[in-house]
Amino acid sequence: MTSLTDPTTVVAALRAAGCVFAEDEAELILTTARTPEELAAMVARRAAGEPLEHVLGWAGFHGLRVRVEPGVFVPRRRTEFLVDQALAQAPGASVVVDLCCGSGAVGAALAAALGDVELHAADIDPAAVGCARRNIAPYGGHAHTGDLYDALPPALRGRIGILAANVPYVPSGEVGLLPAEARDHEPLVALDGGGDGLDVLRRVAGGAPEWLAPGGCVLVETSERQAGTAVEAFADAGLSARLAVSEELYANVVVGVHDRAVSL
Repeated sequence: MTSLTDPTTVVAALRAAGCVFAEDEAELILTTARTPEELAAMVARRAAGEPLEHVLGWAGFHGLRVRVEPGVFVPRRRTEFLVDQALAQAPGASVVVDLCCGSGAVGAALAAALGDVELHAADIDPAAVGCARRNIAPYGGHAHTGDLYDALPPALRGRIGILAANVPYVPSGEVGLLPAEARDHEPLVALDGGGDGLDVLRRVAGGAPEWLAPGGCVLVETSERQAGTAVEAFADAGLSARLAVSEELYANVVVGVHDRAVSL
């Protein structure tokens, strides 16, 4: 009888479950599992459709290994483009906020690249906040639970250099069309963006001028189909808005810059 510790057997089990990149996934699982029993459990979880990152307990993101716990939104590779756009727009930012933070991957990546920054992450989901707190701890980050800006310390008003908000942007009627990995294993609040998918984006845009420092920027990921409307929402909020696109990563990021001081 072939042992499950044999790579060929692991690959076969994953391929039978429909994993497209069975060889790559098998290698990651084999190198992460510490015991044969843990290996068997991990293969079973992945074969049952659980996201690979939840099975491994981590995801690679912008050169970091980010902790990802079950039930927490998995950071996507395309969101690395949002990080790159933020760094290009505000390379000297000293106050960074990761709003709708999920695992805190974006905040951690920004802090790792910028160096000595004041970092805050916030999410409405307590499970996400707990996960983010562990990921941003090495950078002295602070994690907060609450609905968008309500979660942030009032002292941040008018001081934020980079406000990264990886908001949910799937229209409510299309959530059921998502891959089962997302639909069944990630929180609905991290996926459902309302009727046209832009409800949360509009709220982020509307509140940003009050929280951004002069010259500070807010960045939000969206879809190609929604991009034009998203840029309009940023402009309507009084931000200088532009769209950045990565065809390689299929990423669309709206960048809004706060050009004037705010009266507090």
